[in-house]
Amino acid sequence: MTEQRHATDHASIDQALPAIPAGWPAMSLEEVRAKLCAPGMPFEMETVTIRGVPTRVWKNALPHLGALAALARQHGDSTFLVYGAERVSFDAWHRAVAALAAHLAELGVGKGDRVAIAMRNLPEWTVALFATTVLGAIAVPLNAWWKGDELAFALSDSGAHVLIADADRWQRIVPDRADLPGLAHVLVCRADEGATAPEGTRLLEDVIGRPDRYAALPDRPLPDAGIAPDDPATIFYTSGTTGRPKGALGTHRNLTTNILSSAFSGAQSALRRGEMPPAPQPRTILMVIPLFHVTACSATLMGSLASGSKLVLMHKWDTVEAFRLIEREKVTATGGVPFIAWQLIEHPDRAQYDLSSLEAIAYGGAPSAPELVQAIWQTFGALPGNGWGMTETMATLTHHAAEDYLNRPSSCGPAVAVADIEVRADDGVTVLPAGEIGELWARGPMIVAGYWNRPEATAQTFVDGWVRTGDLARIDEEGFCTIADRAKDVIIRGGENIYSIEVENVLYEHPAVTDAALVGMPHRTLGEEPAAVVHLAPGMQASEQELRAFVAARLAAFKVPVRVVFSAETLPRNANGKILKSELRRHFA
Repeated sequence: MTEQRHATDHASIDQALPAIPAGWPAMSLEEVRAKLCAPGMPFEMETVTIRGVPTRVWKNALPHLGALAALARQHGDSTFLVYGAERVSFDAWHRAVAALAAHLAELGVGKGDRVAIAMRNLPEWTVALFATTVLGAIAVPLNAWWKGDELAFALSDSGAHVLIADADRWQRIVPDRADLPGLAHVLVCRADEGATAPEGTRLLEDVIGRPDRYAALPDRPLPDAGIAPDDPATIFYTSGTTGRPKGALGTHRNLTTNILSSAFSGAQSALRRGEMPPAPQPRTILMVIPLFHVTACSATLMGSLASGSKLVLMHKWDTVEAFRLIEREKVTATGGVPFIAWQLIEHPDRAQYDLSSLEAIAYGGAPSAPELVQAIWQTFGALPGNGWGMTETMATLTHHAAEDYLNRPSSCGPAVAVADIEVRADDGVTVLPAGEIGELWARGPMIVAGYWNRPEATAQTFVDGWVRTGDLARIDEEGFCTIADRAKDVIIRGGENIYSIEVENVLYEHPAVTDAALVGMPHRTLGEEPAAVVHLAPGMQASEQELRAFVAARLAAFKVPVRVVFSAETLPRNANGKILKSELRRHFA
């Protein structure tokens, strides 16, 4: 499409889209749920006991990930994964999962064993996840941006028996290999063409071949591991206030719940505008967020396997490359975090590409400006979408889309039908009335089983089926939730959680630093960025560049403060000794 034609189409979109359709909403949320969740309907619910707590669940949810893999296989030769020139069909993917599962079983992997995955978004990542979980073992996705020490900690903490990594991640881990005696087997992929396996490893390609050759693998059934819905399936690490990540123990039910929750949200939007929900259709999704996040793995990957949707993977985010892929693959949906949407909208080369296939741009995981909602609608004619969730809720717990989002651009939407949300007072018991701000509590079949090997942290966060989110929120009379602030000391930069104490602890390791605090500064596209205020010891010196480099050598790049300022005095504290971070933001005004 030429630039001139695109400009003409853009103008017609601007004129054609109304703010909110007349007569909207055609149904209240209560009426929508009564219709969609009635007995015999696809979204029918039932109550089961989960960890001793009666819990409302989707009656028709798949029981485990093995059943999801079997369903995905029915999509046959349709394209499932696209990565560069590689294209993998659903059938070929299923063959690779079965082959790798058989190999892991030969290595002694069985129920409850942990298999870590450390790689960027690659076709092999999805194969490793399912090959592990269909055996009843627990997959441990590791943050591909972590440094070696961070990766080694999670490998040790999870007690991983096997690691499946790309060559770059393995090189980061090698220096700490001697400190990981429980790691018995390592499979490495994406080494240099023709290279031999790094010492102490085996090439994953020697087991299942390269993705473009998966179709040649034997057709074999998946193992029958006798998996129950509430058996553990994953450990996703989330940063903790102690300075070390905590592993959130997810179950098969947690992951399969999101399939119907996402479908329910789409059906709800249709009924709200007075239309019958359309039959589910495969989509083409540009996957730009990392699979080691629950948003990508749980909220996107699971539904794509069920619906027969195509996932287009990117090695790393590049706006122009995203334009090329949207045009080439006729991508219908993308998003992830708000800065992705902003860059698609504002890049000067946008008019050079045909982006007319885009139907939806959804995101979460970071604060977003209300004007982004209208910008998506006006620029692409695409429906905006948002939602709220966290690692402990295995991604989405509220959904916000279409006209509801246009009408309430600051909200993250209502809870999906199988979930409940409440705003409680500081005592953790009193439920506050509509409109009042308090801590957000949530429950439902998507809530994880707790923290791996952290009984005290589990008891503090998970109470009688509820999770204390640490977010401050309000819920209006119709049930729409708005996040007001975060009670936890966390900064969310482009969807990545940065817990302040982790960065502060590193700053304190510098010999010149005696006082340090990290604060979040607003950023239009990333949501927030980390900035530090430090006080130096008398007679000591350190520059901003030196301290930023000191952090960069020890933590992932996204955690490095974008600015460091120096305070001549020790940092202000309250009567309990806690630093008053609200007063520190004046340094960055």
